[in-house]
Amino acid sequence: MAAYITKRLLLMIPTLIGVMLMTFIVTQFVPGGPVEQLISQMQGRAHGGEASSGTEGLYRGAKGLSEEQTAKLNKLYGFDKPAYERFFDMMINYARFDLGDSYFHNKSVIELVKSKLPVSISIGVWSFFIVYLTCIPLGIAKAVRDGSRFDVITSTLILIGYAIPGFVLGITLLVLFGGGSFWDVFPLRGLVSDNWDSLPWYKQITDYLWHMVLPIIASVIGSFAVMTMLTKNSFIEEIRKQYVLTARAKGLSENEVLYKHVFRNAIIPLVTGFPAAFIGAFFTGSLLIETIFSLDGLGLLSYESVLKRDYPVVLGTLYLYTLLGLIAKLLADLSYVLIDPRIQFDAVESE
Repeated sequence: MAAYITKRLLLMIPTLIGVMLMTFIVTQFVPGGPVEQLISQMQGRAHGGEASSGTEGLYRGAKGLSEEQTAKLNKLYGFDKPAYERFFDMMINYARFDLGDSYFHNKSVIELVKSKLPVSISIGVWSFFIVYLTCIPLGIAKAVRDGSRFDVITSTLILIGYAIPGFVLGITLLVLFGGGSFWDVFPLRGLVSDNWDSLPWYKQITDYLWHMVLPIIASVIGSFAVMTMLTKNSFIEEIRKQYVLTARAKGLSENEVLYKHVFRNAIIPLVTGFPAAFIGAFFTGSLLIETIFSLDGLGLLSYESVLKRDYPVVLGTLYLYTLLGLIAKLLADLSYVLIDPRIQFDAVESE
């Protein structure tokens, strides 16, 4: 086990370097880089975002920018160095978890991510727990009642929910319950109310949860189908195996057969995505959901960073997400051993 973990950790290094190298190469050929973006802002042709510090006095009206001033901008953003040297310096800094500073927000990438986390955690973690706590019991119930009216009705409902895009459902919910044409029940925007700080603690909790109802519904409604059907099919496959018939022949009750014998084997496929889903829940970003409900989260940050060519944010967050994804994959593999001790990685390594 220790050798397997060590090997996987070592393999993360070339994987990270490969992902970052490919993305870095792509950014070198994308038109409209950060220098051009800043010059366009100074000329008054761009909207939104703040220019980085150190650029005051460079633009001289109709005279534009001289070659010397353009060189100063290139030096400010580090583009005076060769591409390979910039990539090497970037990876050295990333190894120390120094993700750099945003070109347009005058903040470090870490600070930007931290400032957006409350929205992303609120949507991601609640969605994660609601999906897993709903879909696994529902999938088991559907497997036990396969072909019944309950199975048909629930399958129809979750497939309809899967077919409805989240942003369409979000707009519909706002129109119906957000003070649109019908009922004014839930707030239109934001994570909390403007007077949240002045509320008692119990009202703060209520206010936060009330703001989360519509975004969470719009986020999770399409996620029920995949997890529910995966759970159902996994349990049906195990229920039809010979050892289940043997357990029933010994006089065990259906609950004993289901939860003492079937559950451990059927749950293994579900474990595959559990660590990644749990870690990813803290960094979930949905541009459309955040835009509809006026939530400033990681989805909106990523979209704006790509548009503005804010490469430190694009590359820094990519490095962070890739690293977390690799760790989540390793945890998923290790979870197999916890669920089924018969799986031995040292045996696989020796083959």
